[in-house]
Amino acid sequence: MENEYRHTNTTVSLINCHFVFCPRYRSKIFLISNVERCFKELVKIKCKELEIEMIAIECDKDHSHMFLNCPSGIMKQIKGYTSKILREEFVELSKMPGLWTRSYFVSTADNVCSETIKKYVESQKKRY
Repeated sequence: MENEYRHTNTTVSLINCHFVFCPRYRSKIFLISNVERCFKELVKIKCKELEIEMIAIECDKDHSHMFLNCPSGIMKQIKGYTSKILREEFVELSKMPGLWTRSYFVSTADNVCSETIKKYVESQKKRY
């Protein structure tokens, strides 16, 4: 994987972030038929809209891993967007007071370990 710097009129950046977050109460929402597929598709749509490169994405029963090349502050928008649509489409999720916790983990990755993180995220499903 080759990392490309983002250029604007005044900035140059390379922000590869590994995000991990979970639903409220660690609910096992990704065991519900089609929730994972729909979630991944929604993330792809939002990433395209926000000009984010999705390097890798994977879900386990009660959390999601994403490895994204993005501007900072992006996770709030992805979580809000996916929560609204998933709660409209899946009745089981609409009963929750909110879909995601306010918390999330993010770390930046440099060129040396980006491929390692991508492989880690992609391997999450295979652990079980």
